[in-house]
Amino acid sequence: MLIDHRTYTFHPGKLQEFLPVFEKEGLPLQMKYCGNLIGYFTTETGELNQVIQLWAYRDAADRDARRAALWKDPGFVALGQKLLPLISRQESRLIRPTSFSPLPWNAQWDGPAWK
Repeated sequence: MLIDHRTYTFHPGKLQEFLPVFEKEGLPLQMKYCGNLIGYFTTETGELNQVIQLWAYRDAADRDARRAALWKDPGFVALGQKLLPLISRQESRLIRPTSFSPLPWNAQWDGPAWK
């Protein structure tokens, strides 16, 4: 399994503008194409005005194919044009869980979207 750990930092005051739009318009699109949301978080301490998304994929090829399909959707492209001005910085890390990581599935990936 591969996890895409994405961090978005927003201009001050823009995170609260982003969240309801993403929940209504962006999340359904990402769930349609990416499908395996582990968690969606906001920061309370440390660097503020951040959203952290964790998406699970079978492997790098699965991630590439799913994200390519997402970017082909005109609705997602239009949403990006609306929301990108709110974001000051983006970061994406690809991480792998250890065999003893306390996830609801094992490192061999038998995640919910593929059952």
